Amino acid sequence: MASSKPAQTEQRNPRSRGLDQKSPLEILRILNREDATVARAVRRELPKIARAVDAIAKAFERGGRLIYVGAGTSGRLAVLDAAECPPTFGTPPRMVKAIIAGGSRALQHAVEGAEDSASNGARDLRRAKVSPKDVVVGIAASGTTPYVLGALEFARGRGAKTVGVTSNPKSPLARKAQIAIAPNTGPEVIAGSTRLKAGTAQKLVLNLLSTTSMVRAGRIYENWMVHVALTNNKLRRRGVRILEEAVGVTSRAAEHTLDQASHNLPAALVMLKARVDARTASRLLARNGGDVRRAIEATTRAERRRNVKK
Repeated sequence: MASSKPAQTEQRNPRSRGLDQKSPLEILRILNREDATVARAVRRELPKIARAVDAIAKAFERGGRLIYVGAGTSGRLAVLDAAECPPTFGTPPRMVKAIIAGGSRALQHAVEGAEDSASNGARDLRRAKVSPKDVVVGIAASGTTPYVLGALEFARGRGAKTVGVTSNPKSPLARKAQIAIAPNTGPEVIAGSTRLKAGTAQKLVLNLLSTTSMVRAGRIYENWMVHVALTNNKLRRRGVRILEEAVGVTSRAAEHTLDQASHNLPAALVMLKARVDARTASRLLARNGGDVRRAIEATTRAERRRNVKK
């Protein structure tokens, strides 16, 4: 195989030479100093991330999905982000989906060669029934992973919007994606170990993509995650506290309203804010796509119309 100049993520970092001869504190300082550069690299990509968020929010509006595709560390980070959306934002599992090369086994074990097949990437996107309604985000630190490139090529052929997340701005992934998000994290402390700075950058970008898209989709009220499922005592206490803070009611009133709403926090919030019963609150939320603010404002508009008629 002919040698070529390695991508920036694969190059040797001059600031960490002699790492194996340093004390634990010296190693930690080097790692921490390099990590401090990651947030700045991501910040420079915010305009591109905003474009991707707009595309994802529009996909959600038309019933489409956010689909992540990755291999190795990138795939595991994608699975983590997708798995956290239903409990955090109350979304159906299909709304944010992650596909990892090698399947579920690759979550805990290295599946050798899984990332090397572009045709498998296309196959897995075909099985996911990707459509023009969807946004597909391919994630690869190097930007050269055949599995991810094959998936993105297939997605684009099906009319889906494509986004690439990589740490190599001049990579094939950055060129192939319609929106390229490429925080340039540079060489790793341990040469080629992209689970370090590149992985941290990917985690930050995925957090930004999913969180901001969910805010745009109305899954947040103010800065409270009101669509959280109240499935245990800790979360039920959190739900009561949110109602206390958002509406200014006592904990007893909050608990009583949650009981009336069958522990549906968005419905309880609409009940208290709009002064309606549980059935009306549920109907308002259904009409407004689960958006608490829009549901409350719809009641306010209806009340204003009634006052005008009087």
